[in-house]
Amino acid sequence: MIRGADIVVKSLIAENSEYIFGYPGGAIMPVYDALYDYSDQIKHVLTRHEQGAIHAAQGYARVSGKVGVVLVTSGPGATNLITGLADAQIDSTPLVCITGQVAAHLLGSDAFQETDVVGLSMPGTKWNIQVRKVEDIAPAIAKAFHIARTGRPGPVLVDITKNAQVEFGDFNYVPCLGVRSYRPYVTIDKKAILDAASLINEAKKPYLLFGQGVVLAKAEAELRAFLDKTGIPAACTLLGSGALPQDHPMYVGKLGMHGNYAPNLLTNQCDVLIAVGMRFDDRVTGDLKRYAKQAKVIHLELDPAEIDKNVKATVAIQGDCKDSLSQLTEAVKPSFHPEWMKRFRELENEEKKAVYANDLHGTHGGLHMGEVIRLINQFKEDDAILVTDVGQHQMIAWRYFDFKQTRTQVTSGGLGTMGFALPAALGAQLHDYNRQVICVVGDGGIQMTIQELGTIMQTKAPVKVVLLNNNYLGMVRQWQQLFFDKRYSFTELENPDFIKIAEAYSFKATKVTDRDELESAVAEMLLHKGPYFLEVVVEKEDNVFPMIATGCSVEEVRLS
Repeated sequence: MIRGADIVVKSLIAENSEYIFGYPGGAIMPVYDALYDYSDQIKHVLTRHEQGAIHAAQGYARVSGKVGVVLVTSGPGATNLITGLADAQIDSTPLVCITGQVAAHLLGSDAFQETDVVGLSMPGTKWNIQVRKVEDIAPAIAKAFHIARTGRPGPVLVDITKNAQVEFGDFNYVPCLGVRSYRPYVTIDKKAILDAASLINEAKKPYLLFGQGVVLAKAEAELRAFLDKTGIPAACTLLGSGALPQDHPMYVGKLGMHGNYAPNLLTNQCDVLIAVGMRFDDRVTGDLKRYAKQAKVIHLELDPAEIDKNVKATVAIQGDCKDSLSQLTEAVKPSFHPEWMKRFRELENEEKKAVYANDLHGTHGGLHMGEVIRLINQFKEDDAILVTDVGQHQMIAWRYFDFKQTRTQVTSGGLGTMGFALPAALGAQLHDYNRQVICVVGDGGIQMTIQELGTIMQTKAPVKVVLLNNNYLGMVRQWQQLFFDKRYSFTELENPDFIKIAEAYSFKATKVTDRDELESAVAEMLLHKGPYFLEVVVEKEDNVFPMIATGCSVEEVRLS
């Protein structure tokens, strides 16, 4: 017979959890007391805020492929997880979040730090539960891990009352292998495979779009095999980046509002559109009424809720894309489409002439964000991980970072959470201290979670933070410039001395304002063994192009 608090910790150890990201408090105190005795079996990372804890767990999960674990107290501790839960839910990140709760007899009495976190978190979780008895703790945690990691991954929350944590019970951990009515995987429809193969074999201008589903299914090799056999041009979503090396001959670029020119424009010229592990997000489709209406659509997707939700599929293949891609590859005929591919390369050259020169080499004005990313590519390792916040820097870093391996990009995609990057970079780095983790942030987003510099200091994680400082909320300012007559309403920032702040947290810190200093500063940062903070002062009114404005069609992508 052991305490419920010990059952919590031993259950996490039974699931081979490596890290817990958390912050202690009254209602979770018994579990933290239990953790004191298991420090040799599971590591706890004390973040500076609960939002930092869940974003760090997201970063860890996205790079490792494992379930991230979060541990916080009740009330404000639990409510501070809500943004991270919503972020993880829309970006399909597997998390198990354990929250403390007041004792069962106090529920509903408005006790100190009592909040209905189950009710609050329900829309932003894949599943949640409140545990009120000690004997229910281990089964609830086992079920939570099973649901979080299987099918389309997502966050799960387990709320445990304080009485359950201090009561004694038997511990016999049984991993969950299935839940009645929950069927995360289905058998691939053979007819759908043959129907899709027939459309592909007859296509003159086939086009493949791939998303994070390829990464989650570990189907990178299957994607390459399909493209090698069919010779079909392939473009990625924001979260699909890295699933296919950018030097692959069939890779044609990135989709979306600030993606590449050819992948967006030619979406409305293909005759067969193959979507693999992506959900047709509005940032990819633009105006749905004018999206790929000329094409037959083949959708390979695990989550049935995503099929026909935004774009009607001619052929839908529900199932794990590792399996469906493999079967589809066997069914299609070998082919190649040189004239169709040539059109992608022609438009790619147009984009390079119109956009790349200034972005990457600064042909006029002050330093540009793209120049920093170009130099990072020059000095980084092939397996370096890019972690970005949200805004202009996110889009520039995504556009120009050289992704060579899978699981090398971590960002907030669907929710667009400012403040995500710094704690997420910490979580990514803790998975492997030997890999380069490059955290690119803006001066707005970093100040939302800047206190997590303290967590990086305490863990000694060698995160490389690159602050692209334009003294603006840059993405909002760009929209104000283009669509609101340059009425810069509350987007200019008066910033602190970031170098002093970084140095106070024991970072090696450098500030660059001159182009001649940039290359040596980037090289020094990436060679440095510990955490490093590089601030680069960039052009204040720099814009990100290409761009598809809200409400426009993908073929209305603009280069300036």
